[in-house]
Amino acid sequence: MGDEKKAKSIGVWPTVKPFVNGGTSGMLATCVIQPIDMIKVRIQLGQGSAGLVARNMLKEEGFGAFYKGLSAGLLRQATYTTARLGSFKILTNKAIEANDGKPLPLYQKALCGLTAGAIGASVGSPADLALIRMQADATLPEAQKRHYKNAFHALSRIVKDEGVLALWKGAGPTVVRAMALNMGMLASYDQSVELFKDNLGFGEAATVIGASTISGFFAAACSLPFDYVKTQIQKMQPDAEGKLPFSGSLDCALKTLKSGGPFKFYTGFPVYCVRIAPHVMMTWIFLNQIQKLEKSVGL
Repeated sequence: MGDEKKAKSIGVWPTVKPFVNGGTSGMLATCVIQPIDMIKVRIQLGQGSAGLVARNMLKEEGFGAFYKGLSAGLLRQATYTTARLGSFKILTNKAIEANDGKPLPLYQKALCGLTAGAIGASVGSPADLALIRMQADATLPEAQKRHYKNAFHALSRIVKDEGVLALWKGAGPTVVRAMALNMGMLASYDQSVELFKDNLGFGEAATVIGASTISGFFAAACSLPFDYVKTQIQKMQPDAEGKLPFSGSLDCALKTLKSGGPFKFYTGFPVYCVRIAPHVMMTWIFLNQIQKLEKSVGL
């Protein structure tokens, strides 16, 4: 009986492993990056430069403000990153098998990244919505503040006040943004690892740092316009007449383009890039360490 259970566990673990490892590494990285992500959201909401936002938050709200929404951020990683990194690993492994074990060309990695991003965003959209609302709450007038206590309180309130489908409000731009981000991040990371490790002979540490920096830049450049629209859609509230500022993501994009030009979509790009690149780097470092630990204990 014991051997049968062990065999079953071994059989299930290889399938579950990429999802568990991906989610765990993403959650650990989020604990470090959360303050930068908080500042990025405030910049996108028009509160000024990174330095000004940080000073005002510290002065008016205290140090804890930098970690507001952490529970939602961790929940987002537990859903979104678990799904996207796990899916990407499985998709690339299947593609490599179909390619007779040869390394994948860049376009196939990009397709795997797009697909993994769509899967992850679909699963993680409710947590993402809760995170955005919790981070934006302090910027709203007192009468409009939602006062969510944590991620689960936010989700229950959204379902109670707006219905279950409201959990996927802004899911369209969220999915598109995730597809763009994962195409840029995962495909360029894998490609950079091959370049640094196989062609240039870099060591493990230099390969991870170099590849994550490149993938972080491409992830930011590809996804920030979609992230900007997504943030505007998710935080919008009806005016006194009950009318929303945007009818949808396309309307938001067109109005933004008309009022601020194409560079308006790149509001907060330096902070966004600084936030994305370290998160990518730490996610891969944590993932590498988790895999080493598992190997050392025979998992």
